[in-house]
Amino acid sequence: MSDEADLPQMPAPSTPNSLQKEAEFLGQSGLQVTGKSRMEAAYGSGDGDGDSAAIVAKTGTIDSGTIFHQVYRPWRGKLNSRWVRNWTILRHHIYGIFTKGHRPWPTYTKLVIVAVVMGSLIPIFTTFLGVMSGSDDLMRIFGITRATLWGHVLGTFHNICCWPLVTALIVGGLISEDRQHGTSAIYFSRPVTRTDYTLMKYISAALVLSMIIVFSYCAYYAAAIILNNEGWGYLLDTFPYFFGGLVAALMLVLTYTSIGLALSSISKGKFFPAVAFIGIVFGTKILAFFINLLFERDTLYLLSPHDNLAHVGQWMMELNTTYKFPVAWSFVALLVMNVISLYILISRVNSLEVTRE
Repeated sequence: MSDEADLPQMPAPSTPNSLQKEAEFLGQSGLQVTGKSRMEAAYGSGDGDGDSAAIVAKTGTIDSGTIFHQVYRPWRGKLNSRWVRNWTILRHHIYGIFTKGHRPWPTYTKLVIVAVVMGSLIPIFTTFLGVMSGSDDLMRIFGITRATLWGHVLGTFHNICCWPLVTALIVGGLISEDRQHGTSAIYFSRPVTRTDYTLMKYISAALVLSMIIVFSYCAYYAAAIILNNEGWGYLLDTFPYFFGGLVAALMLVLTYTSIGLALSSISKGKFFPAVAFIGIVFGTKILAFFINLLFERDTLYLLSPHDNLAHVGQWMMELNTTYKFPVAWSFVALLVMNVISLYILISRVNSLEVTRE
């Protein structure tokens, strides 16, 4: 017999199953993952606890699975500056109103914004009709006066029907959706501080409101001067009233933004902040009105953001006040509302985790 017959016969290697796939680890071929192996590890409760070593049960089979190790490599590239990252957050919210590829604003929100803007520009069209037709009645109603400038920003129609509705739709899900969907993990996993996050959210909501309230107010004042062909003397006479209304409009934007974002930060959905904001504006107004009607006490108007803004606006534009208490009380009430709202907003943003809550 030959020497080959004396050698022991080794079994032929088995062909891997079609369901088994070759694993890869760091670009190199590894063992076949069968999913049948089991690893058990435990820390003992007796002697040897100080070794801090896990006891691993070994398997007797050769075709055991591969244990993968996930390695996180730090970013070695060059980061953008702080303000570029903040601009990205701001652009993400603002551009979504006009174009795609950014924060997807709902269609009904865009329609409401367009309707409110068009409604705010109606005095411009009526002024144009009054100039073209020579109607004194239209010019008396929609012409530039202290009352019309105050009513354009703080009047009952705009400050009750338009501005609260737009604010509720804008700030409703601005922070609550980040808490609900875990989007805060995307922000805070980047080098974005919570201060920058809060500031950019606040500026985003304030800019959208300013584009509606402040823009329509300035456009109305400029269009009335141009259409009536007024001179520099008229401009100098009416500018102090215009400036007072402009300051009141900015106070309205800041106050509504603070209250709205505070409500959005304590919720995980956009329905509750929107309804709660409208409820605060309408509820405090109606409650103070009934208390004044029944008991002839108007001090409860200090709880209403609408009435405090209206009172301060009347004082700035030198109009006859409709409230019996001093204007300083309304100003202090607005400061207290903003401080409390900002405190709630900051504390809730600080509670946002990097992972989904």
